[in-house]
Amino acid sequence: QLQLVESGGGLVQPGGSLRLSCSASGFTLDDYSVGWFRQAPGKEREGVSCIGTSGGSTKYADSVKGRFTISRDNAKNTVYLQMNSLKPEDTGIYYCAASKMLFGLCAFSAPAFGSWGRGTQVTVSS
Repeated sequence: QLQLVESGGGLVQPGGSLRLSCSASGFTLDDYSVGWFRQAPGKEREGVSCIGTSGGSTKYADSVKGRFTISRDNAKNTVYLQMNSLKPEDTGIYYCAASKMLFGLCAFSAPAFGSWGRGTQVTVSS
């Protein structure tokens, strides 16, 4: 059974940092592009970051460029999202998703991602 599990969320003050992890079981992430999406209360889900199969292709939403860094460790079957200088507007549920439809590259097209985790809550508040 293909499964993605997010971890690392929590409550942090503005300006703080968190590192989210997305671990896969039942399949190998090597052949998948992996994306992070988030959904804030009352808002639509949006793409945050994505990494291609080789790790050489990455994509970031304008709102997180320079603050978030995505990386992957294929040996651990895990993708990470390092989030620094967090802002209250970064609050939301963060989901990771895997896609084989992007030819190893990146895009924030949610329908292209066939496997999704259940999400981890990130709250940025003082």
